Amino acid sequence: MAIYLTLALVFFGFVGVNAARVVLTLYALELGALPATVGVLGGMFYVFPLLLSLPIGALADRHGSRGLLISGSVCGTVALLLPYFVRHVSAFYVAATLSGLSLAFFHVTLQNLMGVLSKPHERARNFSNFSLVGAVTSFVGPLVAGFSIDYAGYAAACLCIAALPLVSVILLLGWGRLLPAGNPASAGGASATLRTLTDREVLRMLATSGLVQLGTDLFQFYLPIYGHAKGLSASAIGAVLASFASAAFIVRFYLARLVQRVPPEKLLGWSFYMGALGFVLVPFFGHAVMLASIAFVFGLGMGVGTPLTVMLMFSRSVEGRSGQTLGLRLTSTNFVRVMAPVVFGALASAFGLPPVFWISALMMGSGGLLSRALAEQPRK
Repeated sequence: MAIYLTLALVFFGFVGVNAARVVLTLYALELGALPATVGVLGGMFYVFPLLLSLPIGALADRHGSRGLLISGSVCGTVALLLPYFVRHVSAFYVAATLSGLSLAFFHVTLQNLMGVLSKPHERARNFSNFSLVGAVTSFVGPLVAGFSIDYAGYAAACLCIAALPLVSVILLLGWGRLLPAGNPASAGGASATLRTLTDREVLRMLATSGLVQLGTDLFQFYLPIYGHAKGLSASAIGAVLASFASAAFIVRFYLARLVQRVPPEKLLGWSFYMGALGFVLVPFFGHAVMLASIAFVFGLGMGVGTPLTVMLMFSRSVEGRSGQTLGLRLTSTNFVRVMAPVVFGALASAFGLPPVFWISALMMGSGGLLSRALAEQPRK
């Protein structure tokens, strides 16, 4: 029952966050915000996930998840109520920050909760289900935002979306006692963080997690730019990205079966190698069908990267500090999401797009080698 409650919280929590990101951005533009202002607004969504994932993970280890998830749900609700009552762009910065805080509470806490509730032989299946529900929310959230705006207007859309995290509050108040409590003695503050940061296995997993996030973000960001440069229409570029998303969904559906047959570290290595192949091939083709085929192969590989790194990070964490370890993982991936566009944007401006794809391929190949090193390392 607790697993189903967790998956329900994943759905309502992340649909709310994904819908909020869309409606706040479009509402700000409707009120006359400049593109630069909207860019800053978008960055506010990732401030707290970058800064607070680690301490939130430590709190989850010590005090359990119920209070943190209620806090995240309340932040998500207030984030959408604020622009309904205060229709000024300045209020949207606060709303975006609160929505990012909600994301920080939900992301690390729910990932850790999924691992804590899973027996070792159930972990692959449950993390696969977690990633599938997450993929569904990425589709449903923007859809809810779009229909709410078109049929009810911007202000009313904020109220509609505010109801989603409110459902999470109701679920947690009604059935939150099913969730496991924390252990105040299991996580040791700053000294525990230092021990975690000096653990070679954890550092390797942080590197592989960052590379998975980097590869996925770069492919989704630069492929539309490349397609536009080749003269593809917006619908053709959308179809190429949809090919990637569909492949990622399909392979996650079979993730539990794959892990039963192939060790997860080895599977992660193949994921990186398929990602490297996709990056290498893109600059040689300009037709939408070929690019969609390459994107599908890339999605089959990198689609399992995120759930595998979460699962491996949890399984290799020290007992009682899994939340802190997963918080470290989210801190590193959010850092990558902030810095990568800046670094690779400069590379693309200086040398053009093909070198960006080939450098990305080299990094995916290094991820494969890191995964091989993880496979050779005995688990604690």
